[in-house]
Amino acid sequence: MGLLDFFKKGVEKPAEQKASNTPRQQPTQQSGAASGQRQQQREYVIKPGDSLSKIAKQVYGNAAEWQKIYQANRNTIKDPDLIHPGQKIILP
Repeated sequence: MGLLDFFKKGVEKPAEQKASNTPRQQPTQQSGAASGQRQQQREYVIKPGDSLSKIAKQVYGNAAEWQKIYQANRNTIKDPDLIHPGQKIILP
């Protein structure tokens, strides 16, 4: 695009963002004894074919981080090998 094209066209507007398949972010506040800082947590809805390690790989880039998800959801997930589509969990 040349300079004259810019003047003919005018100011460009940013493209609208489409909804992505990433987890929805919901900031929550947790009281941390060590840090006292605010941590951000996200809600995630289990999809067919998901596993905790697959979610951890997608979210954190490391499948071994599945234990972090399990620990944050022990009240919801009784068996880490048995999660169900539609189940809502928190991603710390």
